[in-house]
Amino acid sequence: MQKIRVIIADAQYLIRLGLIQVLSRDNRYQFIGQCANSAELRTMLRNQQVDIVIMDYAQEEFSLEDLRYINSIDSEIKILVITPDQDKEKVFEALKYGVVSFLTKECEQEEILSALNATSKAEKFICNKIIDVILDKQINPAEERDCRANTLSKRELEIIQLTAKSLSAKEIGQQLYISTHTVYTHKKNILKKLNLNSSSEVVFYARDNGIIYN
Repeated sequence: MQKIRVIIADAQYLIRLGLIQVLSRDNRYQFIGQCANSAELRTMLRNQQVDIVIMDYAQEEFSLEDLRYINSIDSEIKILVITPDQDKEKVFEALKYGVVSFLTKECEQEEILSALNATSKAEKFICNKIIDVILDKQINPAEERDCRANTLSKRELEIIQLTAKSLSAKEIGQQLYISTHTVYTHKKNILKKLNLNSSSEVVFYARDNGIIYN
């Protein structure tokens, strides 16, 4: 089985070293290079076949334009962002440029490996703290959210997309050839995974993450 080729783009040497160690714990991934700035990243992308880029765009050595560049040269390259940045507008821009998964640098090894697995399958994997940024939630510091992340299955993404088209649970079930009860079960799981309270919040989340478009 062909390994998933990964490059790491981060200005901090210790972060790159740590991510290399994380990758070494799963033999599905092949680490093929590291970049400390935009120029190195772009050179590597021109000279290597890459499946996933792990990067922090929120550094002086990188920018959101790097995400646009990755998406422009090969839309099949998947991007996993790991950054401390929680600027809502920048997060929106990053997602618009094709970021599949989004973590903070507080996430543990398990979350990073889970995010890589989801990213390799083009499944969204968004850290809870980033979801709070997207939804503009105000979190009490005494009840601050942890950095666990959420991954949506292909079926759940389909249900979100159909919900956004104002289809009823019955209509969604007919289109996907599943029971209405199964649709409701999926919707319940989606709300739980994303820590949301209603279908309308799910639609807003989906629009902000590029799952659906206006």
